Amino acid sequence: MKVIIIGGGIGGLTTALMLHARGIACEVYEQSEAIRELGVGINTLPHAIRELAELGLLERLDAVAIRTYELFYTNRFGQEIWREPRGTDAGYEYPQFSVHRGRLQGVIYDAVRSRLGESRIHTGHRLGAFTQNDAGVTAYFFDRHGSHRATARGDVLVGADGIHSAVREALYPNEGPARWNGSMLWRGAIDWPQFLTGRSMVIAGGMAAKLVIYPIAEGSRPNHRLTNWAVMVKIAEPGIPPRKEDWSRLGRLEELMPHVQRFRIPYVDAKALIEASPEFWEYPLCDRDPLPRWSHGRITLLGDAAHPMYPVGSNGASQAILDARCLADRLVGADHPWHALWIYEQERLPMTAQVVRMNRKGGPEGVIDAVEERAPDGFSNVEDVLPFEQRKAIVRGYASTAGFAREQVNKAA
Repeated sequence: MKVIIIGGGIGGLTTALMLHARGIACEVYEQSEAIRELGVGINTLPHAIRELAELGLLERLDAVAIRTYELFYTNRFGQEIWREPRGTDAGYEYPQFSVHRGRLQGVIYDAVRSRLGESRIHTGHRLGAFTQNDAGVTAYFFDRHGSHRATARGDVLVGADGIHSAVREALYPNEGPARWNGSMLWRGAIDWPQFLTGRSMVIAGGMAAKLVIYPIAEGSRPNHRLTNWAVMVKIAEPGIPPRKEDWSRLGRLEELMPHVQRFRIPYVDAKALIEASPEFWEYPLCDRDPLPRWSHGRITLLGDAAHPMYPVGSNGASQAILDARCLADRLVGADHPWHALWIYEQERLPMTAQVVRMNRKGGPEGVIDAVEERAPDGFSNVEDVLPFEQRKAIVRGYASTAGFAREQVNKAA
């Protein structure tokens, strides 16, 4: 069997490693001229780190990331609404990592190059079309000027090419653009004095605006960390985004800073942190409606191509990694690729569709929305606003649905 992987992001590269580990040949085709370490901070949850650890990547991840110790949900004044340990400090067998997205991708990319070889990774190859029949699937690739570069043949084609997936568009030509919820996300990272434990993550605010701050790597000197920040603000009614989703679009301080003024976090000067950042990026918050099916014969989707979701609950990259493991397992010894892809879809599509829907409602961060709705100007005792059991139901219910509740992950391990 041979698999053609479209997309050299975290999902596509992890799929390549998973297939290689199971003795299945594959090649990766990426439209960018080079696979570069783009983006800023993300979190990868224990159920996803378990899969990367089984691929032998845990030591490398420890070298480039921070093992998240604790998570705080607060209102915009920094008043604590919920606190919980994370990863191994919460009793999981595997850590939660806060990491620069590009460095995570770099660790996986280096492993692919080492194990599969450079010749299996093709950059500057844009998918133009694909066909399939009883004998297999054929994909045609072009450069950015439209000249034909290569024709690839295999048994399966996996679209892991992101929210603007060419594979998904070919399967669903009438779907239309991604869905914007009216919120803008600004993200940056800067070397900064550590706060709290140096491994703490804070999500503050509520329905109108949220602030997220956490370290993603060691800093330039002791007691400093490369610190990731994100601000998400509702700026319009849902519809067509004002600017296309593009992680390389630089943000502007004059647009962002009026929203930052509302936050008063006692242990982090958010205003100083953001103003000191030499550059940052903006991104309209978009997802897509869950599809009725991912797999069409020998073609299937994976990661953001299959289930783009709002960056809520630390789940985007984690779900792509879980997709990769499931797909590789189903292809091993399959009687026919069609059947393997169908089983993969039956396992992964319902769960990810539920996560997409829950993220639209705020995911676990909905706990701060609920408190802000009841007490927009702060509180003396959070128990009077939203009792513990109700707060717990919001946070823990999401973890269970998304498959990373402690008992789920440890049982699987």
